[in-house]
Amino acid sequence: MTAPITIVFPVFPGVTQLDFTGPYQVLVRTPVSSSGLTFSELARLEDVERCDVICVPGGNVVEAMLNKPLVANIRRLALGARYVTSVCTGSLILGAAGVLHGKRSACHWAYRDLLPIFGAIPDPARVVRDGNFISGGGVTAGIDFALTLAAELTDAPAPPLEAGRPDIAPGEVLSRVQERYAGMLAPHRAVAEQIAAANRRDTPL
Repeated sequence: MTAPITIVFPVFPGVTQLDFTGPYQVLVRTPVSSSGLTFSELARLEDVERCDVICVPGGNVVEAMLNKPLVANIRRLALGARYVTSVCTGSLILGAAGVLHGKRSACHWAYRDLLPIFGAIPDPARVVRDGNFISGGGVTAGIDFALTLAAELTDAPAPPLEAGRPDIAPGEVLSRVQERYAGMLAPHRAVAEQIAAANRRDTPL
């Protein structure tokens, strides 16, 4: 998929912000995304007609599961989405929406045993894939989940990634990253050198 895609993160009172800002930070750096996280112009979920990916974050989801309009809109969007995803206890909201029945799913370990209540199959893996359903087990698994999703949406490699340092990254991967950072590195270098020069003038050795 090379065309821009629509990714919806339903947010609600009690949401764990890292459950959506962590995956957001990964996904916003893919070629199919445009950057810019804005909280001042959030769309009402009922006004979103469709999406390619719905990612339901977790948190304290008791009120969210009881919020019938929220759950109904999540179900509506999930039924038409290419990928239905969740992080942490967000899978319980998908369960409440009735879209996880018969699906394997991750969840925060303390709440994982609640998934069968919705007919879902709890899976202890950090990231779980069942068809077009992808879920991350806990808040820190959100990054691994997002990397897995990014690999589905682009030609990015899927985890586990043996490229955490330049000295072990494949040459092609390293070159692509260096190209991406080249434009950003120059102004950072210029400002750093400017400040260092000013500091030397103000504080002679």
